[in-house]
Amino acid sequence: MFIYTLPIFFSDIAWASPVELLMIALALLVILFLSAPACAENLHQLSLKQYLFSAWIGFVRLHWVFWPFFIIFNISLYVADTLAKTGLLTVSSWDDVHLMLLLPAIWWTTAIWRCSANTTQSIFAAGARLITLAVFFEYGLKFLVRFNYARLFFGCEELLLDYGSCF
Repeated sequence: MFIYTLPIFFSDIAWASPVELLMIALALLVILFLSAPACAENLHQLSLKQYLFSAWIGFVRLHWVFWPFFIIFNISLYVADTLAKTGLLTVSSWDDVHLMLLLPAIWWTTAIWRCSANTTQSIFAAGARLITLAVFFEYGLKFLVRFNYARLFFGCEELLLDYGSCF
């Protein structure tokens, strides 16, 4: 997350400085920490077949919900962004990849917020919730870059079929 979008956000868009964004993130972390649910380790034993459903309803430990999706999601974003920047992925295909990742991100956010009580410390719940909010901030930045700053992000010189999307 934020490998390609934050440099564009800070240098070309310049709506906020890195210090301002860091202060906002720390303030959100404090708010999420104060509002984090009390830690409760009473989980039902469910099989792996029921993982998605049990994570959806909040019966899985937080780290088992957070880390698998976080790693797969970030690798997918990095590969899609790298291919789009080098011109190997068209703009519309880049849109399709992000649209396909949006619904799992919504599922993941819901599962994180419901499983936040299933951790040993409240700071982990607050951090996981902050990361899920950061995913949607990343999506907002990608939307902004896609429609207003496409020539900065995409390799528009190398896109032959989808050159019109760069304007």
